[in-house]
Amino acid sequence: MSISRKTAWLFMHKARIGMKSSELHPIEGKAFVDEFVFGGKEELKTGRSYDSKKKKVVAAIETSKGRGIKRAYFKLIDNYSAEELKGIFVSHISEKASVITDKWTGYSPLKSEYNITQIKSNNSDFLEINTVIHQLKSNLRSVHSWIHPHHFQKYLDEFSYRINRSIHKQTIFDNLIKRLLKHKHSSYKEIIIST
Repeated sequence: MSISRKTAWLFMHKARIGMKSSELHPIEGKAFVDEFVFGGKEELKTGRSYDSKKKKVVAAIETSKGRGIKRAYFKLIDNYSAEELKGIFVSHISEKASVITDKWTGYSPLKSEYNITQIKSNNSDFLEINTVIHQLKSNLRSVHSWIHPHHFQKYLDEFSYRINRSIHKQTIFDNLIKRLLKHKHSSYKEIIIST
């Protein structure tokens, strides 16, 4: 189609910007929140290593009856402190929601504002959120050969947008075009330097 790589790259990121959540409809039902890392193996860097080069992410999902997944959101974080973890609560979880997390101490200070139950993490209780996290990691590894850290949140927003509208496949493209038309102009320079 004689489109330059730069033009294709720009449109790709404009589309991802259009996929960012409006944050106007927080989760009000049953939610699971968990944190994870994404990146290659590093020697002596396991679990919640604070000085790891791996990307740290916190995930939140809303479940429906029958253990289905209604919505999923992801937020890039700098560390596992309560202050950082709170970001996904502020953006995507209502104070009315019933939230389940593992026993990580970073969630404890948030109990004064949110209805949080902390339980020991195991595969059966956290099956839904573990499945979504696995799907996200598989998607990022198989579709993209490399993701610049500067744009990583956009890729998380894209995955959320796709999974949250997976039951509306007939209208997802039209919905995205409408979002792009309503969104303020984003120039190449703005996208490169945006955080």
